[in-house]
Parts: sequence; C-alpha cells; structure tokens
Amino acid sequence: MDYIKIRFGDDPDTIESKFEKVIEDIFRPSPINPMFISSECMWSPQMDIYETPDEIVILAEIAGVQKEDLDIEINSKAVKIYGHRYQIPRVENTTYRLAEIQYGKFERILFLPTPIDTDKVSASFLDGFLQIRLLKLRMDITYKIPIIDG
Repeated sequence: MDYIKIRFGDDPDTIESKFEKVIEDIFRPSPINPMFISSECMWSPQMDIYETPDEIVILAEIAGVQKEDLDIEINSKAVKIYGHRYQIPRVENTTYRLAEIQYGKFERILFLPTPIDTDKVSASFLDGFLQIRLLKLRMDITYKIPIIDG
C-alpha cells in the first residue's frame, strides 16, 4: 500500500517537517536487492547509549568498517560518528535471495543528555564495536572568583 504525503505550510524546513522525515526514514522499507543499492547510499549503524553517574558510554555496532575509515567529532553537547564500509566483492554467477548488509557512507549524530568534558574522552575499537567513553562535566562544583579593583 502506498501512502500519500500531505504537507501543510509554506516552510518545508520546519520542526514538524524534520520530524516527519525522521518518522518516514524509520518506517521506509529498505531495498533487499543489491541492484537497487547505490554505492553512495547512507546507512546508520545501530548504537547503545548508557549513562553512569560519572560518564556517558556510546557503543556502536560497525562490523566490517576499518579503523582508518572511521571518524569521531565531539563537542560538549553532541557526538558525530561517521565513516565508510566498503562492499565485499560479490560472487559471480550467483543469485542473492537476501541482501541486508548495508555498505557505503554512514553518519550518526547523537545529542547528549548532559554536557561532557571534551578533554576527557576515550574511544576503542574491537571486534566490530566502537566504544566511546565521555566524562560528564560536574555541574555541582562551585568556584570562588576573586574580585579585582577597577
């Protein structure tokens, strides 16, 4: 069944339209035939984010991605993980009955629930999993500021 998308309003970049795009991307069926997949398609790796009293931990499942093809950017409010997974050469004279593994560029931007200390971040990569550990900024610490003349 095909759905018709109806959009009200003049500004296509409103919050509502961005929300609609996210919902559409979640429920859009992905192609299962490799001939429909372009080499430049984007995919999103699956991730877990959990929080302890002192840190936020991000675990990304990115099997088949080489460490050299992986980049991480951070600021105090968000983490951007992006890279590229290259396609394994296809076997000639075969008929694929299922092709779910996604190849090409990927990117995820994760907004953090609390500010983090960007100087105290560590990342490790093992067995297809990327783990990023982010130390939370302590918001309950108070500093005494000297007052100068003048």
